[in-house]
Amino acid sequence: MLKDEGVGIHVIKALQKTPLKDAKGLTIVDGGTCPDIFYLLPEEIDKLIIVDAVRGGDEPGTIYRFNPKDITCKREIITSVHQLGIWESLINIENAEVNPKEIVIIGVEPKEIEWGLEISSELQKKVPQVIDLVMKEISR
Repeated sequence: MLKDEGVGIHVIKALQKTPLKDAKGLTIVDGGTCPDIFYLLPEEIDKLIIVDAVRGGDEPGTIYRFNPKDITCKREIITSVHQLGIWESLINIENAEVNPKEIVIIGVEPKEIEWGLEISSELQKKVPQVIDLVMKEISR
């Protein structure tokens, strides 16, 4: 893993320890660097919430909330699955005809993108806030 690129898995691990009392039908999936994540998704999805590192140009730890239509993507040559991001996963989901009624992306501005399993202290401090945002999205 590339440190802050793994913020999503840290949020998932924390969510798995959180009582999700109002979350009937909730499925938590670790997409990691899986380009064919759509195979892990349930057939019918009302809302898909994606948590990932997102470079938006703000301070490390800045939290963003957006939808796929808000994404602009500059195409680069992909030489590794580690280079696949939200954009490619959304294209694969669409191509697989998995059509959630709503897709929300919660992104966190990374600080450290280098080899390692732990996220930076800036992002560690933001995990509870990201969990709160995910819980609000679940209840909407």
